[in-house]
Amino acid sequence: MEAGRGQQSSADDCCHNQRYHDNYRPATPGLHPPDADRRPARPPAPARPTGNIRAGDDVPDAGGNNRSMTTAHPSAQAAPSPPHSAPHAQVFDRRADALLAQLDSGGLYKHLQMIGSPMDAVIKLRQRDGSFRDTLCFCSNNYLGLANHPEVVEAGVRGLREFGAGTASVRFICGTFSPHETLEASIARYMGTQASYTFVSAWTAAEALFPTLCEPGDIIISDELNHACIIDAIRLATVVKKGVHKAVYRNNVLAGEKSLEEALQKARANPDVTGQVWVVTDGVFSMEGSIADLPTMRGLCDRYGAMLVVDDSHGHGVMGKLGRGTHEHFGMIDSLDSPPVAGETVRQPAPDERAAQGRVDLFTGTLGKALGGGAGGFVAGSNRAIELLIQRGRPTLFSNALPITVACSADKAIEITLREPQRVQRLKDNVAYARTKLKDAGFEVLASPTAICPIIVHDTAKAIAMSKRLLELGVFVIGFGYPVVPEGHARLRCQISAAHTHQHVDALVDALKKL
Repeated sequence: MEAGRGQQSSADDCCHNQRYHDNYRPATPGLHPPDADRRPARPPAPARPTGNIRAGDDVPDAGGNNRSMTTAHPSAQAAPSPPHSAPHAQVFDRRADALLAQLDSGGLYKHLQMIGSPMDAVIKLRQRDGSFRDTLCFCSNNYLGLANHPEVVEAGVRGLREFGAGTASVRFICGTFSPHETLEASIARYMGTQASYTFVSAWTAAEALFPTLCEPGDIIISDELNHACIIDAIRLATVVKKGVHKAVYRNNVLAGEKSLEEALQKARANPDVTGQVWVVTDGVFSMEGSIADLPTMRGLCDRYGAMLVVDDSHGHGVMGKLGRGTHEHFGMIDSLDSPPVAGETVRQPAPDERAAQGRVDLFTGTLGKALGGGAGGFVAGSNRAIELLIQRGRPTLFSNALPITVACSADKAIEITLREPQRVQRLKDNVAYARTKLKDAGFEVLASPTAICPIIVHDTAKAIAMSKRLLELGVFVIGFGYPVVPEGHARLRCQISAAHTHQHVDALVDALKKL
């Protein structure tokens, strides 16, 4: 099959649309774009500090206390000149210095913004002089405003006190604690699956999935705009399991040329594809705010004997009445008629029930966005698939368990999400209000039912300049241009939260009008 459009001959071949590859792995062809949070894209950053903060200087922190800059993050200081290289490291040092200089000269150098407060609708952002300024945050994944919710924080503190600072082990030795069991039952109920299993990040959850579950003769068919963790998981699977094939279809194109259906037809006709066919998509595409057409995809998967995998990291807390995800938005999940009770057993669907109800086979997801914003990820699906990950998944066999404090806070966040549907509705209301206000102000906003509001400004330089100026006005919004998005489609990506008020949105729009 044609490289980039179907089966590819090696793991280093072009995996997806070339124009999207550069924002998370520079100068490496064949990758498509991540979202800018789990997978940092290229945010425009303020100009480098001019040296007014030096090592040894005392500057105030967010609480007004002086702290020596000897312990501050390097991004708070002027970039030092490259040190002399040790003889054994000269090749690497020259190469690294050249790449860093190239990123800097091209305006692609990432500068870390230092926050001196909890994540919320308003954060304290460190300025060049070391002071902290209240700044409206419209670039966080804190969709439900739970990152600083008192109950979520207290649950994490309680977990820390009762179970200590860490697990000090992988899960299968002595790293599985009762909060893991509780959280995984909550995730399964929340996602509507038989079981779930947690990992230290959504990235490692994806990394565990395909290399563990796929075997030679299988084929993985992926949307061209899928998240970076999916791309790398597919690439890894083709290396770990020689004979695993891969194919790509155009974003959300399900019929016709370069579509999912065409890729499925080619897979059926390929004599080397003798095993399972897998179709994988983001539920919510984070750069566009668009959503995958899961019912149509389920129909195609049923027709061609494929399993459907959805990464719904930007759908948690956002899509559906209860914020259970993109599948709830489409009615592809059982309803929850009552809140969970202690000791409840997750209902186990009959073997053929999933297909009959149009279900998603497997999910990957994150605990680092709407569900508390801490860290960690998960796979949710059938008992069979989860048990195989427990037995054979290298990211869980050789890496420590999710910290208990995160497990406790994430479990509380899921509890709050399900018991307070008004929180999800408030997010939807805020999104509708923001879209109306932005359009009324004359801005071109991509249509979407999600919390992601991309404002199209077309020119990359303009997007970067607008983002810098907004930060000067006290509004934190990230601008994206080529090659993160197609040339001519540069944008400001505004992310709305249930924690925002209409006054916050009005301030955003007023700041945009000043540009």
